[in-house]
Amino acid sequence: MIDWTLHIESKPDILYGKPVIVNTRIPVDLILEKLATGDTIGDLLAAYPRIKKEDIMACLLFAADSVKNEVIYSKAS
Repeated sequence: MIDWTLHIESKPDILYGKPVIVNTRIPVDLILEKLATGDTIGDLLAAYPRIKKEDIMACLLFAADSVKNEVIYSKAS
């Protein structure tokens, strides 16, 4: 399994501390949004040649860890 902490960083002087792929200014939320709207891993690798497949997978693992212990209440009753 990929250790997302090796691929994702957050520094106050880079995008105000927003989580980004290490050594880039590519935010994790951008990668997640593009995947959610239908872009493939291949599309992302072509659009952002500085990143690797492992970076994209790390974004997904980061998101999973971020919400793992969240309690979400449905608006539907």
